[in-house]
Amino acid sequence: MIYTITLNPSIDFIVPVDHIELGGLSYMDNDYKLPGGKGINVSRILKALGTDSVALGFTGGFTGKFIEDALNELDVHTNFVHIKEDTRINIKLKSDQETEINGRGPVLSDAEINQLLKQLEQVKEGDTVILSGSKPPSLADDFYEQLIQRTSRQGAAFAIDTTGAALESSLRYKPLLVKPNIHELEALFNVKLETDAGVITYGKKLLEQGAEHVIISMGGDGALLVTKQGYYKAKTPEGKLINSVGAGDSMVAGFISSFLKSKDPVESFKTSVASGSATAFSEDLASTEAIEKLRPQVQIKEL
Repeated sequence: MIYTITLNPSIDFIVPVDHIELGGLSYMDNDYKLPGGKGINVSRILKALGTDSVALGFTGGFTGKFIEDALNELDVHTNFVHIKEDTRINIKLKSDQETEINGRGPVLSDAEINQLLKQLEQVKEGDTVILSGSKPPSLADDFYEQLIQRTSRQGAAFAIDTTGAALESSLRYKPLLVKPNIHELEALFNVKLETDAGVITYGKKLLEQGAEHVIISMGGDGALLVTKQGYYKAKTPEGKLINSVGAGDSMVAGFISSFLKSKDPVESFKTSVASGSATAFSEDLASTEAIEKLRPQVQIKEL
């Protein structure tokens, strides 16, 4: 089984407005609300790819119930820890420019935190745990490492999509996949990367520190896969960028879904890029049909 962990889920409140007049009154053209959070996005794309998962994390209040109900309608399995405080709401304002206003997230009690840690006792060898996104401020700085330690003790594999110290500390536990974007890779090593060769050099450092597979997303410049077997660049399909939210999560889901079935990193990379591109070209996360349509258009070259 695949388990996704979203420590700080949200309702993403999408608000399209033609023009905003600060200090005045503006009207929405329409609005829609989606279950948000990087791990939740991964579970949704896994479902689109025909791969089941269980979404774990913390939910509370009427906002948490909305998220669980929405995922239930999508037939995504959940086992969230129910908390006293409300799950946050993030506002995604789409106007002349895209603006995001994100909630900080709830304060968690020790009992609620320990309940999630205890859930990881159910994972076993052959399972995969995917850890994605930010954490509420009330969680310890090393909380991701605590989750990884428990996962590793159970013999399960894990993938992680986060940044900074949390990513760096995860490498010693040999993650199946890490997926920094180029800016996160630059920040991690305090460098400026302007060529594929430079990106590969620092992707290899992540391998040397323990990662099994590294995908570096580079926006319109495509993506790179760095493995012990070789280095590969994907040219993304052409399309209109509509949605920047969830593309990276879709890449993680595409790779893991394919790799657990095929054990072929290059084919899995192709599915990863198709999934990320399909989400970028959609108003919400990608559909099964959108991913399948784009997959044959993904061009991969060994470097």
